[in-house]
Amino acid sequence: MEPAINASAGTREVHMRIGELAGRTGVSERSLRYYEEQGLLVAGRTPGGHRDYPDHAVDRVVLIQELFAAGLHSTKIAELLPCMRDADGGPSALATPRLVADLTAERDRIDRMIGDLVRSREVLDEVIETASGRAGLPAG
Repeated sequence: MEPAINASAGTREVHMRIGELAGRTGVSERSLRYYEEQGLLVAGRTPGGHRDYPDHAVDRVVLIQELFAAGLHSTKIAELLPCMRDADGGPSALATPRLVADLTAERDRIDRMIGDLVRSREVLDEVIETASGRAGLPAG
């Protein structure tokens, strides 16, 4: 897609349509439209009405995916995104104490899950060692 000229800054910005953004991020076009509906992603429009995304939308989509993977739902992500670094490098808002508490609780939940997974791996290691007849044998 052709770069657009940012008249106020006099710079050229690279824009892309939804298919290119989907290809660059590995996220379906349907998901990108959902992100826009939920207020997670902003798309401009071409004169023909097609969605038009700036280059930094790739980073935004990756971040949204990471937040979903961390267990957050779209309403929480929409609340959180303004508090994170944006294309200009700084947040446009500060998190409310309630949001910080919710995020801390989510992080604690993830920490508990990690601990459970580590314990499960240790049990499996023991079972593998015993089942393979290596239990009690010298290493080497």
